[in-house]
Amino acid sequence: MASTHDTTIPVSRRDIIYVATGAVGAVGVASAIWPFISQMNPDQATIAAGAPVEVDLTPIVEGQEIKIFWRGKPIYVRHRTPVEIKAAEDVDVATLRDPQPDSDRVKKDKSQWLVVIGICTHLGCVPIGYEGDYKGWFCPCHGSQYDTSGRIRQGPAPLNLYIPPYAFEGDAKIVIG
Repeated sequence: MASTHDTTIPVSRRDIIYVATGAVGAVGVASAIWPFISQMNPDQATIAAGAPVEVDLTPIVEGQEIKIFWRGKPIYVRHRTPVEIKAAEDVDVATLRDPQPDSDRVKKDKSQWLVVIGICTHLGCVPIGYEGDYKGWFCPCHGSQYDTSGRIRQGPAPLNLYIPPYAFEGDAKIVIG
């Protein structure tokens, strides 16, 4: 049987005004608290500073070095020559202040690419590439000298140049971080 009762509730103007006022109030509250929520997110500079950096290796010719920045630190990416690789591999590791073989400082089968953080481990200066007795890096501030593997060879620096976390993505690109 069909019902003869009308089940709709009459809507008055007052009800519409209440609903509209509530909706405007909700939008106002959301607009007021949005800046407080948004300010808790890191800014774009912070995000970019910690984000991984991709480096295209294609334009870096053998014997060349580039400097990029990752997390505010200078990173040297050097395309080593066979002579530089041999010089680094031929060093007696036992004679080094911070003993580390060249093979531990490069990726397997990619020994031509050396990636180091370009900050002297003595007092945090930025060393100059292809300088010094070992043609690696030379820190002009206090005379620390690093070889073609970034290992400390002479001067007051106590440790080798640090290696940042990085990985190869194919043969022509690395991702640092």
